[in-house]
Amino acid sequence: MAASFFSEFGLLWYLGELRKDEFRKFKLLLKEEPLHLGLQPIPWAEVKKASREDLAGLLVQRYEEKQAWDVTFILFQKIGRKDLCEKAKMEITGHMKTYRAHVKERFSRMWFRDPVTRMYEYFEKDLTPKERGYLEFFFAPQGEAGNRMVVLRGISGIGKTTLLVKLMLAWAEGMLYQDRFSYVFYFSCREATRLPPASLAALACRGWSDTLTPVAEMASQPERLLFILDGLEELTDDLDGPESDLCCDWMEQRPVRAVLSSLLRRRLVPESCLLLATVPVYPRGVEDRLGGPEVRTMAGFSDAERKLYFCCIFRERSHVVEAFSLVRDNEQLFTMCRIPVLCWVVCTCLKQELERGRDLAPTCRRTTSLYASFLLNLFTPKAGAWAPDEQGQGRGRLKGLCSLAAEGMWSDTFIFSMEDLQRNGLVGADVPALLDGKALRECGDTEGSYAFVHACVQEFCAATFYLVSSHTDHPHPAVGSAEALLSTYLQRTKVQWIYLGCFLCGLLHGQEQEKLQAFFGAPLHGEDVERALRRHLENVNESTPGQREVDFLALCYCLFEMENAGFLHWAMDLFLDVRFSIMDRSDLVVSAYCLKHCSSLRKLRLSIQNVFAEGEADTSMSSYYLVCWYQVCSALTTNENLRELQVEDSNLNGPAFRTLSRQLKHPRCRLQKLQIKNVSFSGESWLFFEALMHSPDLQHLDLSGTSLSRDDVASLCNALKNPVCGIEKLLLANCGLLADDCEAFKGVLVRSSKLRLLNVSYNYLDHGLSLLCEALCHPACTLEALVLGCCYLRERCWRNLYEVLLCSKSLIHLDVNTNVLKYEDLSLLCQALRQPSCQLMSLCVLNCFITAKGCRDLACVLAGNLKLRSLQIGHNDIGDDGVRLLCQALLHPRCCLENLGLGACKLTGACCEDLASVLVRSPTLRTLNLSRNTLDHDGVVALCEALRHPECRLRILGLKIAEFDEETQRLLMAEEERNPFLTITDD
Repeated sequence: MAASFFSEFGLLWYLGELRKDEFRKFKLLLKEEPLHLGLQPIPWAEVKKASREDLAGLLVQRYEEKQAWDVTFILFQKIGRKDLCEKAKMEITGHMKTYRAHVKERFSRMWFRDPVTRMYEYFEKDLTPKERGYLEFFFAPQGEAGNRMVVLRGISGIGKTTLLVKLMLAWAEGMLYQDRFSYVFYFSCREATRLPPASLAALACRGWSDTLTPVAEMASQPERLLFILDGLEELTDDLDGPESDLCCDWMEQRPVRAVLSSLLRRRLVPESCLLLATVPVYPRGVEDRLGGPEVRTMAGFSDAERKLYFCCIFRERSHVVEAFSLVRDNEQLFTMCRIPVLCWVVCTCLKQELERGRDLAPTCRRTTSLYASFLLNLFTPKAGAWAPDEQGQGRGRLKGLCSLAAEGMWSDTFIFSMEDLQRNGLVGADVPALLDGKALRECGDTEGSYAFVHACVQEFCAATFYLVSSHTDHPHPAVGSAEALLSTYLQRTKVQWIYLGCFLCGLLHGQEQEKLQAFFGAPLHGEDVERALRRHLENVNESTPGQREVDFLALCYCLFEMENAGFLHWAMDLFLDVRFSIMDRSDLVVSAYCLKHCSSLRKLRLSIQNVFAEGEADTSMSSYYLVCWYQVCSALTTNENLRELQVEDSNLNGPAFRTLSRQLKHPRCRLQKLQIKNVSFSGESWLFFEALMHSPDLQHLDLSGTSLSRDDVASLCNALKNPVCGIEKLLLANCGLLADDCEAFKGVLVRSSKLRLLNVSYNYLDHGLSLLCEALCHPACTLEALVLGCCYLRERCWRNLYEVLLCSKSLIHLDVNTNVLKYEDLSLLCQALRQPSCQLMSLCVLNCFITAKGCRDLACVLAGNLKLRSLQIGHNDIGDDGVRLLCQALLHPRCCLENLGLGACKLTGACCEDLASVLVRSPTLRTLNLSRNTLDHDGVVALCEALRHPECRLRILGLKIAEFDEETQRLLMAEEERNPFLTITDD
C-alpha cells in the first residue's frame, strides 16, 4: 500500500462517496478531460467496465499520483461534488498527511521493535477481517447518536496493545475509520504519566510537529478526534480527584495525569471519542464514573488459534501432538495459552526442552514447572557445557533479574529505567543479553525504558528472588519479607499480584528446588518460605473472625502449585467457613484439589460459572471436570461437620446437577441448611427434589432467585409432604411463582407438620393467596411465619389475611413489606390484631405507604395487644406526628413491645422527646431503629439523656453514627462506651 495521501486507497475512498449516477457521470467525463490536461485518456473499454476499486487503480497506474488527483478534482467539480474537493484539499495541504505518515513510521517501528508484537510473526500485522469488523462497530458514524466512549477490557498480555497498534496502522493507511476520524491519538498511560507537565496540545503534537500550529485544525472538528488511552488502570485513582485539578483548554499546561483525567471526565474535548484499554480488575464504580461507556472484552486465542500457534512453532507434527496434548491436559497451562505472549512462552519453553532431549511431562506438571524451565533455559547453553565465566554471568544476570522483579512488584513498577537495572546489578552487556533472550523488552517510544516480556514473567522472577536471596539484602527498602508477600497475596491487598504467591509456593516443590539449586550451586531458602506460609496461616486462624481473611481460592492455587500432601491437609483443617467463586475450569480444578481435604469445614458457600454448558458433548475433558465437581460436592459426604451449603449464580448442566443431587441424597450427608440461589435446574429438578425426601437433617432450604416451573413446584411440594423430609424453613423469593402454584402449597401447609416458615416474596400470587390463607386457617396447619413481601397484594388479599389472623393458632410472624397497604386495609388488619384469638407476635409493614393516620390504628393495637413483641414500620412516611401516636401507646401499661423499627420514616429531632420518654418509662422495649432519619444534635442529646436513666432497658439503638456531625458522633460514642449493655449500630 502506498504511503502517501494520494494512494490508490485514498482515491477509492473518495470514489466510494459518489452515488451510482454520479459515478456513471464521472466515467463519461473521464473520456475527454485528460486530453484538456495534455494526458492520454484511459481506453473507454477499460473505464466502462471498471468498478470503483478498479478505476482507482487505473488512475494511479496510468497517471502520476498528482495528475490523477488533478483529473479527479476537476471531475468532482463538474459533477457538483465540490465538498469532496474541499475535503481532499484540506487533507493534502493540511497537517493530516504529515501526521498519518508519522503514525505509520512510529507504529511500524513499534511493531518490529517490540518482541511482544514480533511473537505475532505467524499472524499478519494488518488487521484481519474479523478484527476490522470488531473495531468498526465501536463508534457510531459521525452525526448519529451512540457511544463515544468504549472500554476495551482484557487480562494482561491478551493482545490489547497489539490490536491498538494494528488499529493505528490501519487508520494511517486509510483502511479504518477513514470517514469517521481525522486524527487518532494513542497514549500509553504508563509512559505518558512519567512525562513532565504538558498541555494536551503538546501531547498531541509530540514527536511529529515542532510547533503547536496543527492544534487549530484539530480543535476545529473535535467530533472527528479519537483519543486512545492504553492502560486505563493507571488512572483510576485520578477519577475521584477534585474538579480544581482538571483543565478544559488544549493549551493549558498541567501534570499529564490531570490532562488525561480531564479527557476521561469530559472536561477536555468533550465532543471527541475515547477508546480505553484496561485490565478487568479495577475499583468498583469506575465505569459509572466514566458515564457508562460501552464495554468490550478481548477473549484472546481460541482453541483453534492456540493449536495453530503450536503448529507454527514446532513444525514437526509429532512434536505438535505431544506438546499440545500435554498442555491441553493441564487446565492452567491451556488457559494461560489464551494470552498470545504466554502462548509464546509455553511453546518456546517446550521447544527448548525438546531440543535438549528432555521429557516434556515434568515441565508440564504445574505452571511453576514450566516457568522455571523457561527461565533457566534462557541462561543455560543448549549443549549443557558452560564456557569460561559464562556460568557466573548467567547466575549474576538471573539474580539481578529476580531482584529487579521483586522491586517492581513491591513498588508497583512495571517499566524500569536503566538506573533501576543498574541498582539491581544489571550493567554493561547484561541488558542486551536479556533483550536478546526476550526476558526483557524495550518499551514503546521511550529510550532506556524496559519491561519484562509479560507481567507473569516478572512475578515468577520476583518469587524466585525469595528462594535465592534475602529481602534484607535488597537495595530497595520497599521489598518485604516472604511472609509479608504471602500475607499481601492471600488477602488480595495488591490486585495486580496475579500469580506471585502461587509461584512462590510452587517453587517449594522438590523438583523445582532441584532445578534452581543445580543452576545456582548454592543452598536455597525454601524451608524459610514454607515456615513463613505456615506462620501466616496460623496467625490468621488465631485472629478475630473477619479481622484478617484469607482468599480461599488464592490459597488453593498456592497449595495446588506447592503439591505437598502433608501441608495441604494441615492447611485445609484450619478452615471452618469457606466462600469463593469458581469463574472458570481452572478454578474448579484447584478448588476440587483442596476441598476434598477440608475435614473441619462447617459452612461452604460458592458460585460456579463458565464451566459447564447445557448439552455439552461428553468428551474426556468434560468428564474430567465433572470428576472435579464431584470432588467439590463430596465435601457433603466426606465431611461430617459440614452443616451449611450455599450455591448461587451457577450454570450447572444436567450431569453436574445430578452429581450435586446424589451427594445430597447420600446417607452420610448431614447438611442442615441449603441455599440454591439464582441457579438453573437444567431439567434435573426431579433428582434434586427427590433428594429432599432422603434428607431428614435438612431444615432450611432457600431457592430464592431460582426459576421454578410448574413441574418443579409439584416435585418440591411432593417432597415437603414426605414424612422423612425435615425442612422447617422454605424460602422461595423471586422464583417466578404464580397463583396456580398456590394449590400445591396449600396441600403442604395442611399436611406438613414440620414446615414453620414460608417466604414467597417477589412472586405474583394474586388470587392464589386465598388458597394459602385457606390452608393457614386449617387446624392442622402449623406454619409460624409467612413472608409476602412485594407480592402485589390486592384488596381481597387483606380480607383473607384478616381471617388468618383470627383463625390461625400457630402463625406468630407476618411480613407484608413493599405492598400497597391502604388505610382501610391497615385498619382491617389492626381489628384482627386487637382480638384475643390473634396469636401474632411480630408484624413487618416496611414500605407499605402508611401515613401518620394509620398510626392511630397501630397505636390501638400496641395499647391492647399483650402478645405483639415486634413492629417494623420503617420506610413509611409517618413523620413525627405518627411517632407521637405510637409513643403514647408504648407508654400504656398493657403494651409489651420489645422491638420497634422506625428507620427512614422522615423523622426529625422534634420527635426525640417523645421517644426519650418511652426509653425511660417502657419496661419492655429492647431494640429501637432510628437509622436514615434526619435527627439533629438536640434530639440526640435528648435520647442520650434517656439512655443514661437507670430505668432505661434499651439494648440496641439503630443509628448510623458517621452521618452526624463530629460533636454528635462524640456524644453517641461516649454513650455506647459508658453503657456496656448498649450497642449503637446501623446493621
